[in-house]
Amino acid sequence: MNKAVEDKIKELKSYLSKIEYLGSALAVFSWDDMVNAPKKAVEYRSRVTAYLAGELYKLKTSDEVKKFIDFFDGVKDELDEVITAALDNLKREYYQTKKIPDDEYKEYTKECSVSLAAWEEAKNKSDFNIFKPHLKKIVDFNKRFVEYWGYEGNKYNALLDNYEPGITTEKVDKLFVEMKDGIMDVLNKIKKSGYTPRIDFFTKRFTKEEQEKFSKIVLKKMEYDYEKAGRIDEYMHPFTTNFGNKDVRITTFYDENDFRSALFSCIHEGGHAIYEQDIPDDLQGTLLNCGVSMGIHESQSRFYENIIGRSKPFWKYFYPEATKMFKQFEGVSFEEFYNGINYVEPSLIRTEADELTYGLHIIIRYEIEKMLINDEITVDELPKVWNKKYKEYLGVEPSNDAEGVLQDMHWADGSFGYFPSYALGNLYGAQFLNKMKKDMPNVDKDIESGDLSSIHNWLKDNIHKYGAVYKPSELIKKVTGEELTSKYFIEYIDKKFGKIYYK
Repeated sequence: MNKAVEDKIKELKSYLSKIEYLGSALAVFSWDDMVNAPKKAVEYRSRVTAYLAGELYKLKTSDEVKKFIDFFDGVKDELDEVITAALDNLKREYYQTKKIPDDEYKEYTKECSVSLAAWEEAKNKSDFNIFKPHLKKIVDFNKRFVEYWGYEGNKYNALLDNYEPGITTEKVDKLFVEMKDGIMDVLNKIKKSGYTPRIDFFTKRFTKEEQEKFSKIVLKKMEYDYEKAGRIDEYMHPFTTNFGNKDVRITTFYDENDFRSALFSCIHEGGHAIYEQDIPDDLQGTLLNCGVSMGIHESQSRFYENIIGRSKPFWKYFYPEATKMFKQFEGVSFEEFYNGINYVEPSLIRTEADELTYGLHIIIRYEIEKMLINDEITVDELPKVWNKKYKEYLGVEPSNDAEGVLQDMHWADGSFGYFPSYALGNLYGAQFLNKMKKDMPNVDKDIESGDLSSIHNWLKDNIHKYGAVYKPSELIKKVTGEELTSKYFIEYIDKKFGKIYYK
């Protein structure tokens, strides 16, 4: 590599660092809005975030960026895979952002901030009408963005590509049909078995302090560094955010009448956080110092939450710890406890759903988003369509907006195209598990002894250390030797729930 190219790469990294810094500043504001900021701060804070978003827009669409693109297009053969990937992402960001008018981009950012506050009020009051006018604006913005960006096939592809680069609705439709059929098959077998595990011991009173202490024990074993490189806070809808790999924060929500709620949200968010903390320092200044996609990100969180956190080896270690700390589990056998952790019952709330039926919650949202973006339904029709699909897919029907169409924050902040990531994460995770067990035949024994470091190291070496250098389709093939498939997830749920319910 000649010196001119080396110097230009340093220049590029310096410029991309500025984009990362502004992105981190906006993320700090977003975190603070949800966790700390007083209600009266909303209007002024929305103007501040709109201003910062405008500055970020300028950085992403400047003439300097175009000069970088043009220069490196002429020396492609001299670039390594990291800089090549960084430029591919920069080029994509540049042309995509450039297509959105500056004033519209700032207005959208401002509206997302206001919309989030309206969603919180609407959910607390269980009144969709409070949120509806804001959601209409967010949906209209996203429809216009789709037209600005352009698309092939389904309009929804343009939004899906923001969270899972390279995948299409055609591919997702196929995977989700297979996934749904697999889930329904196992669910029907469970219903026919007639067996219902006990769960009454999970719904006694567990103080916030007790839950927090136990969750921290689990997170420490997972090797999430919440003491020196993170935080654990409270929010009504658990989430993870990061400002570089040395500051990765999670939130949870403590339900004093359910042992499982905060624990599994902590494990889930901890999986996200570990991924971000493992991103190498040398990817700073490349825009690749983050998870490659939300689907891969969800594979990490749901891998820890379900595949590990609801497994028999995991509880062989943590069950004795739980019985020491919680008198509520006196007289509960290990088998009762483990089967209860894996209790299956179709329910209304996505974040509280069991591991098996969770995918159906996502498929419902995916189908609704596609219909909204393709003008097949309107925002006014959302509660009715939502309730109908819940009745059809899960056999349950919301009695109010809070447990129905208002339960998720994603639409309030404009995250259309995000929901499919959760279910894709289940598929990725099961495929990773299949390869992990081939590479580490004794991994279950490690878990039983309370050693989760081998899992963490495998994920770090095979997934986390690459950041966003590889596209999701490239990464899954690099790790497992295969393209993404639903078969490993379907095999996993049939084997796991079969042993508990019907085999």
